[in-house]
Amino acid sequence: MVRAHLVGILVPVVLLGCAPHNMAQHASFDTNLITEDEIVASRATTAFEAIRKLRGNFLSNRGVTTIYATNSSPFPTVYVDGQRYGDGNILLSIPAEVISTIRLYRAWEATTRYGMGNMGGVIAITTRQGGDKAAAYRH
Repeated sequence: MVRAHLVGILVPVVLLGCAPHNMAQHASFDTNLITEDEIVASRATTAFEAIRKLRGNFLSNRGVTTIYATNSSPFPTVYVDGQRYGDGNILLSIPAEVISTIRLYRAWEATTRYGMGNMGGVIAITTRQGGDKAAAYRH
C-alpha cells in the first residue's frame, strides 16, 4: 500500500521533470511586458493603440503615490530606448512597427531603474534595431 502511494506521487513528478523545455515558456506570461509578436498580431499602428488593445491597465492613473508634494504625475512617464520622452501623449506619435517591446515598470521599479520623478511608473519602449523607420524615429 505504501509502495503504491509512493508510485502515485513519483510518477507525476518524473513526468513533469521530463517535459519539454518549451512547455515552460508557454506557461509563463508577463503581464508587464508587450512583445513584438503581440504588437504585430494586434495590428496596432501606434504605441498607444498597442497598449490600449493589449494592456489597457498600463495607461491607468496610479493615484496619489506619495505624501510629499512633488511634480510627479500619477500617470506613467514614457521612455524610449532609455531616454525620457515625456507623458502618455507621446505614445500617439510612436509607430508600432518600430517597437520591439513595451514594458511597464511600477513606481518602485521605475524609481530604482530611472530615478526620482516617476511615481506614476514608467512605460519603457525598446525599438527594433536597424531599419529606416526605426532610425528615422530616433531623433
